[in-house]
Amino acid sequence: MSNAKVLPLLEPTDGQGVTPCCPPLTERPMTAMEAETAARMFKALGDPVRLRLFSAVASHEGGEACVCDISDVGVSQPTVSHHLKKLKDAGLLTSERRGTWVYYRVEPEVLAAMGKLLAMPTAA
Repeated sequence: MSNAKVLPLLEPTDGQGVTPCCPPLTERPMTAMEAETAARMFKALGDPVRLRLFSAVASHEGGEACVCDISDVGVSQPTVSHHLKKLKDAGLLTSERRGTWVYYRVEPEVLAAMGKLLAMPTAA
């Protein structure tokens, strides 16, 4: 049993949606907690199979993908499930069971938060 704490990439606001956990890298130095959260995301995406799975879900028609549609990444089904769990644990994917299949989704806010974290400053 792991006692690892899941740190969200996004934080809920006052009912107006979510905000990224971390400021853009160019805005100010990160706090230790922000760096831990961002590192967890980058670590999850640092594996080529996980990056392919994340990309397959993010680019799938309708914004969600059944595991049956994205499992052809050159590894066994148990390994695919392991990698999808790692992406979920990092807060990058959500899932919903429908019958015997599990459907995965990348929430648009997650992509926006990732983009904001890596955004270059705008010229004044």
